[in-house]
Amino acid sequence: MGPVSERLSSGSARLDTVLGGGLPLYGTNLIIGPPGSGKTILAQQYVFHNATIPRPALYLSTVSEPLEKILRYGQSLEFFDKSAVGSRVVYDDLGEALNDAGLTGVLTQLTALLREHRPGLLVIDSFKALRAYAADAGEIRRFLHNLAGQLSAMAVSAFWIGEYDAAEAADAPECAVADAIISLRAQRSAEQEVRVLQVMKLRGSGFVSGQHAYRISPQGLTVYPRMADTASVDAYDLVFDRTTSGVPLLDEMLSDGFWEGASTLVAGPSGAGKTLLALHFAFAGIGPGQKCVFATFQENPVQLERILHGYSWSLTDERIELMYRPPVDLLLDEWVYDLLELVDRIGAKRVVIDSLGDLRAVCQDELRFREYMYSLLQRCALRNVSVMMTQEVAELFGITCLSEYGISHLSDNVVLLQFLRGDSEVKRAITVLKTRGSAHDPQIRQFEITADGFSLGKPFQPEQSLL
Repeated sequence: MGPVSERLSSGSARLDTVLGGGLPLYGTNLIIGPPGSGKTILAQQYVFHNATIPRPALYLSTVSEPLEKILRYGQSLEFFDKSAVGSRVVYDDLGEALNDAGLTGVLTQLTALLREHRPGLLVIDSFKALRAYAADAGEIRRFLHNLAGQLSAMAVSAFWIGEYDAAEAADAPECAVADAIISLRAQRSAEQEVRVLQVMKLRGSGFVSGQHAYRISPQGLTVYPRMADTASVDAYDLVFDRTTSGVPLLDEMLSDGFWEGASTLVAGPSGAGKTLLALHFAFAGIGPGQKCVFATFQENPVQLERILHGYSWSLTDERIELMYRPPVDLLLDEWVYDLLELVDRIGAKRVVIDSLGDLRAVCQDELRFREYMYSLLQRCALRNVSVMMTQEVAELFGITCLSEYGISHLSDNVVLLQFLRGDSEVKRAITVLKTRGSAHDPQIRQFEITADGFSLGKPFQPEQSLL
């Protein structure tokens, strides 16, 4: 038997991260959750990633899920290897022994199968179904004791699958025997259903606590570990360079532009020019050879190209990488991981998020949203990536609130765009409300949107009405 420090990988680096590097080798692992939550898929993911011919995986069905059904749906998964079935992955059924002789018959058949195949992995699906065949609590406990003893003696990593809920996980004797308990379930958030994985128990090992979103696809379970970074001052490589906003006169208000690697929130009502300012940041502000990720939710590529055409910009610009995700069925966790992976892959130095309102709408949990945005901005800062975010405010005139979920506090810079009433027309105005660690011009300046983009005007005079 290997030492406790040895790990069993799931084949997914992110899931292994949640599990503190993987499940401890030769442990008994309980995968629980309601029907359709992905329990069988996760078990087969472990099976095909770890099974070998000398130490095959033994997958046993009971009376809950017919063996033929497990095999039929398993073949739709990309990791399912038909050539491995019968050699390094062996499927069998305990249902007949269970119906004929109860738990005694199951233990007898299990003992024979373990001796015949000498497996490295054992899956029993469904394990919970065995409980209905126990005469009393004493019989199920004796069965568990005998089974656990055999698995330990033969150095087998076991997966017991069952439709247990949280209350049963606290009381069921098999949960006490298990070294690890992984819960899979779906939780509803408004009209969206989000699947979450949670480690309820992992004996002798650390793990990432909390709920971790996941998706089920032909690749298996794709897990997005909860992102809740802590501040890491030592990891910063301090940079004192300034970078342009793409609007020269705004750079003057910012005392020669933004700090490189800073985050900027641009807030204002609909039509005030937030997206246009973000486009200046992306197209006019980026340097030669640099890359910018422009993440948008409402403007599809055709709509965005139409806007860009008026300013002689184009999505064909090799410096710009468009990340368009419709807000329907958008998963915040997945989006953040995809964005960071794209930033790293192309070596981006700038990121635009247009807009935060769309991103917030898909995440009903305000605390989770703040955790993810804080972590995203922290990771971009560590990479020295400058971020500009747009945020629509509800008030057309007399803006009193920038962000109801505190993103303005997380941002290094805050720029406000607003409409002001003139004598016979509505005027646009821009104000720099905040620049962290830098001086700025606090005056309210008029601006116009022309064929050349942003054109800043003179400051408003004290006697002019601004409401």
